[in-house]
Amino acid sequence: MKLGFIVNPIAGMGGKVGLKGTDGPEVLEKALSLGAKPESPGKAIKALKPLIPFKDKIQIYTYPGNMGEEEAIAVGFEPVVLEKIEGVSSPEDTEEAAKKMLEIGVDLILFAGGDGTARNIYNAINGKVPVIGIPTGVKIHSAVYANHPKAAGEVVLKFFQNEEMETIEAEVMDIDEDAFRAGEVMARLYGYMQIPLEEELTQVTKSGGVGSEEEALDAISDKIIEMMEEDEDVYYIIGSGTSTRPIMEKLGLQNTLLGIDIVKNKQLIASDVSEKQILDTIKDNKTKIIVTVIGGQGYIFGRGNQQISAEVIKRVGKENIRVIASKGKLLSLGHRPLLVDTGDEEVNSMFSGYMRVLSSYNVETIQKVQGLQ
Repeated sequence: MKLGFIVNPIAGMGGKVGLKGTDGPEVLEKALSLGAKPESPGKAIKALKPLIPFKDKIQIYTYPGNMGEEEAIAVGFEPVVLEKIEGVSSPEDTEEAAKKMLEIGVDLILFAGGDGTARNIYNAINGKVPVIGIPTGVKIHSAVYANHPKAAGEVVLKFFQNEEMETIEAEVMDIDEDAFRAGEVMARLYGYMQIPLEEELTQVTKSGGVGSEEEALDAISDKIIEMMEEDEDVYYIIGSGTSTRPIMEKLGLQNTLLGIDIVKNKQLIASDVSEKQILDTIKDNKTKIIVTVIGGQGYIFGRGNQQISAEVIKRVGKENIRVIASKGKLLSLGHRPLLVDTGDEEVNSMFSGYMRVLSSYNVETIQKVQGLQ
């Protein structure tokens, strides 16, 4: 069995430092200057671990260094390295790797990255070979990704074990990062790639809100502001998204739509903060976190709000986290649970079970939560 394996080693580095992505060398340089550390290689290793018992039956084809070679060797594989590259890997390297794998005739391409990486793979293979993505980027709007790194490996395993396993077309989506940083979401459909049909382990395309949510969000914001009035000298970490925006608007405060803000005594303390800025600001003071649900996918942590990291969550405490979402957004999930993917298995497991979700002024629903492992 031939497995193509591609890692974008810089994917996700901009998340915790508040950059909303790492597209382009200038942004990468800024992320590094802010202390960003690689997220992708470690998650790629997690994805390969389910394949270890079958490593004698799987031949991995990959690129050198941290584009896949190092990660494959780390879990005991002996990969075939297809090319030599110098310096930091580029989107062109990703595309060239995928093209070579297509020529070799791999059965499946497993890749680690975000929406930009999915676009690169699509540009190279145009849906001619099945793929499955390991979610490591800041932006994960595309539907070609597994729910979490380990799930990606499990999808590969099931695909190789079942010769008759169906594949389906899944959307390759991406947004303009410059517009994203300016607070505007400009998502675009670039095409489709085939992924193994495994609904429980793969994510669907992110869906936006609907106009009927406005009244619910207005009521939710009233309730949160009432809580703030009762919580003197308590820091509030306000998560990203359109569902939290009415809170800031009613307070008359500047809102970072796609970033994280900190409020205390109904005043803006810090805007568009990184993980380090959050920790430095709240220190050991009483703090609460307000986050919403990504419509259609169900994530409350780990997608688009990586600044609220596992370390931040540990310091704040699960009991001080409030999830808000309209009933319409919750209904869009069907019967799927809310998801937590912080990259820390201990923190993820802390959320497994059920949580209350504020869906109107005095209305709460009980939602199942799955901490991804």
